[in-house]
Amino acid sequence: MYKYLKKALCLLFLFSITTICFTKVTTAFSLKEALYYERLDGQAVQCKLCPRQCMIIKGNRGFCGVRENQNGTLYTLVFAKPVAIHIDPIEKKPLFHFLPGSSAFSVATAGCNLKCKFCQNWEISQRRPEEVEYIYLEPKELVQKAFASASPVIAYTYSEPTIFYEYMLETAKIAKERGLKNIMHSCGFINEAPLRELAKYLDAVNIDLKGFSDDYYAKLSEASLEPVLKTLKLLKELGVPIELTTLIVPGYNDDSDSLTRMCFWIKENLGPDTPLHFSRFYPMYKLASLYPTPIETLEKARQIAFNCGLNYVYIGNIPSNLAENTYCPRCKNLIIERKGYLVVQNNLESGRCKFCNERIPGVWH
Repeated sequence: MYKYLKKALCLLFLFSITTICFTKVTTAFSLKEALYYERLDGQAVQCKLCPRQCMIIKGNRGFCGVRENQNGTLYTLVFAKPVAIHIDPIEKKPLFHFLPGSSAFSVATAGCNLKCKFCQNWEISQRRPEEVEYIYLEPKELVQKAFASASPVIAYTYSEPTIFYEYMLETAKIAKERGLKNIMHSCGFINEAPLRELAKYLDAVNIDLKGFSDDYYAKLSEASLEPVLKTLKLLKELGVPIELTTLIVPGYNDDSDSLTRMCFWIKENLGPDTPLHFSRFYPMYKLASLYPTPIETLEKARQIAFNCGLNYVYIGNIPSNLAENTYCPRCKNLIIERKGYLVVQNNLESGRCKFCNERIPGVWH
């Protein structure tokens, strides 16, 4: 217990250092040519990064607001321009089966390729680069900062990492060379070719599976479901550890039928040991008039997932809930106990339950 409390105090100390270091905003400006696009006639281009396949005429930007056609060349406007850098517990991503109790040096730029009405980070994700404060931090410098923080992990998170793909990819390559882990929390709305290249440097991902119908994605995120499912199947094929998060929005994606179909899909395509986090919705952004997700709804969703054969199902955004803990699917004993983002008990021994020796899938060392 003492060592975990000590770890938490160290994280708080490091967090304060990081916050102080990154309050200064620079006016430095750097353009970098974007990856994954095609030049068209008349100095138009087509972006190939995500399923939107934006056709962008000269002087315009894509849907995400951060990729601009300048005289027939597509540029990323957010390379080396983070708007948020913090040291977080890995549990905040959330990743529960990846180095529990460790810290993640977390980074984001402005922009997103979805328009979620419930976005909790809309102040940066739904803004263009020129509308928010940023600092200029090259990938090598970012990795150096991560080392200085003593974090074993760099997390690409908060907004949507896909839209700062070039920054993430270059940073991830350097981090991997220096022995750091790379993780990503993403909506999963990305094309196959860029995902295959990025996956070479990813050690784990958490993908938001926001709902299980095109209607839900269209209404609340201005997107579609199938590209996300393709992303998940490809990540599974490539051997990248996956955890999923589903925000349960009352009246939109909380019906038993869609939850059952989603959970069976996860079991059949990703495997029964894929961790699934049901997260509680709070009134936010364009859904500020909606009520928070009832706890009973979250508990019902968790039971549906168990009934469908999933072994590791969690409930998030509810402090000190027992569903934050990891339990052995075989003997049902408590494996990892969590209080919020703090790990207070760990009963794993070499990746196995110390009570019955059942292997618990994850990255533990």
